[in-house]
Amino acid sequence: MAVEVYLNFNGNCREAVAFYEDVFNTDKAEIMTFGETPQNPDYPLPEEAKDLVMHTRLIVFGSRIMFSDTFPGMPFSTGNNVTLAVVSDDEEQMRQAFDKLKEGGNVRMELQETFWSKCYGSLTDKFGVEWQFSHEVNE
Repeated sequence: MAVEVYLNFNGNCREAVAFYEDVFNTDKAEIMTFGETPQNPDYPLPEEAKDLVMHTRLIVFGSRIMFSDTFPGMPFSTGNNVTLAVVSDDEEQMRQAFDKLKEGGNVRMELQETFWSKCYGSLTDKFGVEWQFSHEVNE
């Protein structure tokens, strides 16, 4: 299990990732936009969201840092745009930790299957710390 940093940006994620690629001399990041994701006809994607970064990552000195833009209309605060991401191939352990963290907190997305993960969820714990949980099979 790993705990990783997830940085959110207010529409300037591509610029930030390019900057960090240069600063840390990393490989060029593969970027997935909101427009490239499977669309739900019940919730049409706003035009202004299509080119925003849904997810990308860089390896910096052996650590994975993940990045995304906030979705239009979602709250964003400079300085508070960091979440901790628990990435594990142990779904049971993830579920136990998620259930404990959500006590007194605010669940943004219950643990569930998504197109990118067998089990993903996010919450803010009772201390205001943002967490994401993602099941990822070790290869």
